[in-house]
Amino acid sequence: MSTLHCPGPRPWADSKRHLWLLSPGLPLLACLSLAGFAWRPAVAWCWVIPLLVFVVVPLLDAWIGNDSSNPPPEAVGPLASDRHYLHLVLASIPLQWLVTFLGAWCATQLSPSPAAWLGLVITVGAVNGLGINVGHELGHKRSPVLRRLAVLALAPSAYGHFRVEHNEGHHRHVATPQDPASSRMGESFWRFLPRTVLGGLASAWAIESARLARNGQRRWSWHNRNLRAWSASALLFSALVAAFGIAVLPFALAQALYAITLLEVVNYLEHYGLLRQTGEDGRFERCSPAHSWNSNSLVGNLLLYQLQRHSDHHANPARAYQALRHFDSSPQLPAGYATMLMLAYVPPLWFAVMDKRLIAHCQGDLSRANVDARAGPRLRRAFGQA
Repeated sequence: MSTLHCPGPRPWADSKRHLWLLSPGLPLLACLSLAGFAWRPAVAWCWVIPLLVFVVVPLLDAWIGNDSSNPPPEAVGPLASDRHYLHLVLASIPLQWLVTFLGAWCATQLSPSPAAWLGLVITVGAVNGLGINVGHELGHKRSPVLRRLAVLALAPSAYGHFRVEHNEGHHRHVATPQDPASSRMGESFWRFLPRTVLGGLASAWAIESARLARNGQRRWSWHNRNLRAWSASALLFSALVAAFGIAVLPFALAQALYAITLLEVVNYLEHYGLLRQTGEDGRFERCSPAHSWNSNSLVGNLLLYQLQRHSDHHANPARAYQALRHFDSSPQLPAGYATMLMLAYVPPLWFAVMDKRLIAHCQGDLSRANVDARAGPRLRRAFGQA
């Protein structure tokens, strides 16, 4: 551990400083597993990352448990400005691209079985899903260079418009019915998925069109941030086709689709049913840590650049991941993301676990929740508010 010299009676040390290496460690492990498959094409190599994400991490989360500790207030500034943590984020981008090309080579040159091909899709898609999180972290930085690097992290998933919609749409409308990325109580993930994908795309286009109109610039021009981001994806996919032939396209599209579903299932669980209340002026209250589901599972946070401390992120969007804090006022998920996303895939299990937790957070008042219109009658009967 290294210490931060900050105002206060004694220096403070981040006990997780070197454990954050686990975040870029995931794409590094994916590189090694793909290299293993290239060396000896056994199906097991292709399922190392899926096994880690869906089995090992939930078990480790359950075994190791939560860490709700916060840096002292005087350490937050120095911790956020420590370049060590930024370097760990940047390290993921070249690894992510290497995984994409290695996976494409394995999928097209080694004639994998259907089971191996599926494992390759999930492996590369999971890494590029993490890449969307890297793009999310860099997209909130003030530096134009870092915001441009976010485009590289988003390119393999072909979701470059996410940076525009997330920063200027989602953060503005989060936990309101207007936000396509805020799931509603009683809405299954499978109904949420097309709504958030199409709604996010429309929102990003509308936001950018309005910005360009204000600046007197044309929508169909290089000034359009969405078009620039999509061009990066088009160039990457063209490079894959040039390297491995047109047969690579089904693989490239499948892994991108899987990366997108990983992002959106995380969106689903981060704000499920939470609603910002309206004041006397009819405007929504300011977003606070109470409007995002939080998780302090240690292993999951170390793998995801502390994305699970989502409550502080929405209250303080520019705050670096290593300085995000726990708030007692935040609603808490019963487990980490790796466990909760599997529950989200099975709506009856999700509703059984989360609806009671949500109504308790709303102090028993269903009107304080963001309720899906179709599920409203059922929920009012279930909670005695018909």
